[in-house]
Amino acid sequence: MDKKAEERMTRAVDHVRHELATIRTGRASAGLLDGIKVPYYGNPTPLNQVAAITVPEARLLVVQPYERPLVTEVVKAIQKSDLGLNPSSDGTVVRIPIPALNEERRKTLAKHAAKIVEDGKVAVRNVRRELNDEVKSQEQSGKMGEDEARRAQADVQKHTDQSIKKLDEILEKKRQEIMEV
Repeated sequence: MDKKAEERMTRAVDHVRHELATIRTGRASAGLLDGIKVPYYGNPTPLNQVAAITVPEARLLVVQPYERPLVTEVVKAIQKSDLGLNPSSDGTVVRIPIPALNEERRKTLAKHAAKIVEDGKVAVRNVRRELNDEVKSQEQSGKMGEDEARRAQADVQKHTDQSIKKLDEILEKKRQEIMEV
């Protein structure tokens, strides 16, 4: 029960971490392009599988497709995305300058990050509820003693508290990153 709780809650925290990586801050990050798919031989393929993404400067991303004909497809895919980025190409690489965010956009992004973290907290609490229900049903069926059930519920609560604390720390770090000028 202990490992199950820890594993499921860790997955929820990792999912939130991944979602927050796609939120654009004033700084360039390769994770910013994670959601972008490029048509590759007729199949939509994640950008990071068809190109090398590097961050040579704090406000610049460079995407170098493994095959030259993909350059125009990469540019189109980035322009279609809702990231508000304006890529430029020289025929071999795509350069994506990351513009500075205005104050209003920063606040909107901070609220969006808070919503993602809150969804993560709900997921963690749902895991706690499901595991506690499972413990109660095992206790009622006689598979688990009263003390053992209480101990299992305490472990689940401990993992819940740790996961929520992690989520709060992740949110605070992301907020600082977003609000940094």
